[in-house]
Amino acid sequence: MRSAVTRTLISATAIAGIAAGSLAGATAQAATAPPAAKATVSAQSTSVLAVNNLGLNTARAKNWQCWLNNHGYDPGPIDGQLGTKSWKAAQKMFNDLDLDAGPVDGKVGTQTIKALQRYLNLFGYGLVVDGIAGEKTKAAFWDFNRTC
Repeated sequence: MRSAVTRTLISATAIAGIAAGSLAGATAQAATAPPAAKATVSAQSTSVLAVNNLGLNTARAKNWQCWLNNHGYDPGPIDGQLGTKSWKAAQKMFNDLDLDAGPVDGKVGTQTIKALQRYLNLFGYGLVVDGIAGEKTKAAFWDFNRTC
């Protein structure tokens, strides 16, 4: 794991050096400093979770946001980016329907996926409610969002 973090840090430092017009900052010594390692890993994790479209393209994600909005749950801007506000709206809807999405925090975890699977099953998708956003769940979510 340390070598993967080191490679990531060296790559990030090299990119920063290129952007600045020099590779002077891309040293292994700077890349292995503990504070930099934690900051880079943390920033990378946050950016991955900022938007979670669960396999939907922008148009289908807009349809989901439109669906939520039309059912009285504010997903924020209908922009095709399923971020925290969109998922909070979905979690509120799921909880109002007693589908047990857990805390309304905008995070797409196991409970939210289970609630989504239960919700899609209300429309006849026949998904296994396992909390895993696998191929069948993503395909059902894709199909469900073909229109608003």
